[in-house]
Amino acid sequence: MTDWNAEYRRLLSGHRTHTAIPGSWDPPAVPSPPLGEAEVREAEAGLGITFPGEYRDHLLRGGAGRRIKPLWRGPQGWGWYGDSDTNYELLTEPFPHPDSYAAYGDELDDREPPREDQEAWQAWDDECGVLQERMTAGAVYLQEGGCGFHTLLVVSGPHRGEMWFDSRATCDRILPLRLRGRPVTFADWVDHGMNLVPW
Repeated sequence: MTDWNAEYRRLLSGHRTHTAIPGSWDPPAVPSPPLGEAEVREAEAGLGITFPGEYRDHLLRGGAGRRIKPLWRGPQGWGWYGDSDTNYELLTEPFPHPDSYAAYGDELDDREPPREDQEAWQAWDDECGVLQERMTAGAVYLQEGGCGFHTLLVVSGPHRGEMWFDSRATCDRILPLRLRGRPVTFADWVDHGMNLVPW
């Protein structure tokens, strides 16, 4: 039997809560500087991933830092400045298409125990938390959109290189960004002002 509390706590440890140094750099006002090839390789090795080609080119050119979280070498190693949403523990796991967990999510909703049974309800709530964490495995929270919205760059799995939109704050869904019927890549997203939404 799964210890959902232990698994949820383990996954929560994949978030980095101190990813900015107060007063040292204000990402909205400062464009991200270009990184060297050696730095990009070091970041990839440290994170255990290979950046999608278009995003890798962006890192080597620099720019666009006013709109997206810049990659930097911080106190906890390489990561995205000001990012406490990406689960670094799950970056190397394939990003799951929402269809792959929809039935499980529905089944989980249907078996919510009464709150009076505190132990059962807590185990159920922790299992829900594990599912929520795993929904964005293999993805980076690249842009904060306000009101709980985020734009994601997928870095692992079959959807690698695609941009997705986390709208769970309002409609409990993670949606693909599409352009003329095809998945939006990082370059597409930048070319369209980094403000594409799935509706």
